[in-house]
Amino acid sequence: MSLRIEAAHRRFRARRGPPVVALDGVELDAKPGELLVIVGPSGSGKSTLLRAVAGLETLDAGRVLIDDRDVTRVPPGRRDVALVFQEAALFPHLGVAANIGIGERARGSRRRDVAARVREVARTLDIEHLLARMPAELSGGERQRVSLARAMIRAPRVCLLDEPLAAVDTELRLRMRGEIRAVQRALGVPMVHVTHDQAEAMALGDRVAVLAGGRILQCDTPGEVYARPATTAVARIFGAVPMNLLPASGGVVAGVRPERVRLCAAGDSARTGSVVAAEPAGEECLVRVRPDGAGDDLLARVPWAGAPQVGDRVAVGWRPGDEHHFDADSGCRL
Repeated sequence: MSLRIEAAHRRFRARRGPPVVALDGVELDAKPGELLVIVGPSGSGKSTLLRAVAGLETLDAGRVLIDDRDVTRVPPGRRDVALVFQEAALFPHLGVAANIGIGERARGSRRRDVAARVREVARTLDIEHLLARMPAELSGGERQRVSLARAMIRAPRVCLLDEPLAAVDTELRLRMRGEIRAVQRALGVPMVHVTHDQAEAMALGDRVAVLAGGRILQCDTPGEVYARPATTAVARIFGAVPMNLLPASGGVVAGVRPERVRLCAAGDSARTGSVVAAEPAGEECLVRVRPDGAGDDLLARVPWAGAPQVGDRVAVGWRPGDEHHFDADSGCRL
């Protein structure tokens, strides 16, 4: 099973001003058994793209193909696509078992078969002990597991996840990443996961597609997107902290990841400035340095032990091999 999106365009009318372009010629594919993560800022078109694949949004132009079959004009109910939303949309008057199996019963499956499938997927997601409960008795993470189970039970041709972990706490989010991977392996179908969380994209994706302004800026393995961003826009978007981008000579922009920046006492380097913020992040500290003279602030991720304080004078440096170079006009990688 495979998914392919060809030249997808979608724009919305605005009350004032020109139409809002949500999708601008998106070309994307998800291979059989692949977990493709789409990452981008708010308003980049992520949810619109997912809804277009599910049939909940109509494209102005372009095609959606599942197993090489054009489903662009096929109603949502006939696409055999499962969609898991950010908020688990459970029926409050039905128990967990009924919520998981409701789609199968609607498709005419025998009650005995549905019950067996419900127990099977519940066991996979470790929610078998919740089958007799009502949605109001569940935590946010438990509701999201039930929603995943409802998607899994139908054995869809494509599975779509629209930021399903955004509303759960950090500890549960880490655990559920593993559960999503388990679901993906069990289904063996293309799974498209939308998120704005960089760590989530790195942890889950076989490939990552960076989306901004309705366009795919880069699609590759998480490691490649991080190590070799195709444009300055990707360098800003992808990474727990945006890449530092600095004008260089010859129409070039130099980029350096904050974790590659080194701080030392002022006077040891030509780049000097003052610390204007120091934010602890576990064993590391995110330090913002305002350089002397003109220029944007520089970010550095340094060990917490010995990190400078706000107001300290420091020098900023990095190894030449840690620099990325981009064309100043186009923003493309050189």
